Amino acid sequence: MMNRYSRQIILQNIGEEGQEKLLKSSAAIVGCGALGTVAANNLARAGVGKISIIDRDFVELNNLQRQMLFDEADVGAPKAMAAAQKIKDINSQIDVEPVVKDLNHTNVEDILKGVDVVLDGTDNIQTRMLINDVCVKEGTPWIYTGAIGTSGMTMNILPDKACLRCLYPVTPKIGSLPTCDTMGVLNTITVIMGSMESTEALKILLDNNKQGTDSSLLVYDAWNNSFDDVIVRKNDECECCVKGNYGYLDTEDREVITSLCGRNAIQITPADPKEISLAEMASKLEPLGKVKSTDFILIFKTEKEEISLFKDGRAIIKGTNDEKVARSLYARYIGT
Repeated sequence: MMNRYSRQIILQNIGEEGQEKLLKSSAAIVGCGALGTVAANNLARAGVGKISIIDRDFVELNNLQRQMLFDEADVGAPKAMAAAQKIKDINSQIDVEPVVKDLNHTNVEDILKGVDVVLDGTDNIQTRMLINDVCVKEGTPWIYTGAIGTSGMTMNILPDKACLRCLYPVTPKIGSLPTCDTMGVLNTITVIMGSMESTEALKILLDNNKQGTDSSLLVYDAWNNSFDDVIVRKNDECECCVKGNYGYLDTEDREVITSLCGRNAIQITPADPKEISLAEMASKLEPLGKVKSTDFILIFKTEKEEISLFKDGRAIIKGTNDEKVARSLYARYIGT
């Protein structure tokens, strides 16, 4: 087995002891898009023993420009499942767990329970704040990372250091931040930031991530080849890491309705997710429109609507940003 990692073992930063430690470590990657595929690829090849890949979405053709684990044959497949299969082909000696779910306040503690480090591959601030809440609460290190246009940023969020809410005390309003769909993204910046993030994850897993009192937000612009290092100090009034108020985690809402920024789509996660038969649902919907169904996802189209339905009852309703319209379409075609 060690022959696989021989070029890594001879690094004095890792060595045999470090490699053994990596093989016994676990990482969760939340979001398997441009950043997440790079991180998953790097950690698998480095020999991190258990990798959980959490993603709610499926592969689309426009993903292939930057999401490095996927190819044309994966279009239409759940990202977590497709990525997990690629990782198993890369390294069959590690444990890879695909989680085809929307990470939200009803399941985040169970999904991220017991992992050694969490890597951010998400595309929205609400999910990042939720990850921040649970990781601060549990004392789990996590790595905030983003990329847009030609630039990206990353910040290690470690126990007893500044957290994401120290950086963003007030959450930006939905739609106020640019997205890859509205601004575009250079595929090299996602590879660079995903590699930076996975390097930091390895350092954390090896207990080799020495930092001072302050945390650092690293900002890099690939087009201008410029680096900025921003010191982020712990906010003595932080609602999360100082006062222990986990508002994104401790909400009583059960049904989760999420606007997918830049995509003109609403995601609905039912209050009591239960596995449904996609084959039976396909039979029900075929008289009403075009249906394409696999073992993991059903896509239903009419002249005006498109609904992507997953086995746990979660659905993405395309063509609207109105929650009431999306909820009505869900009730009409899927059921209450």
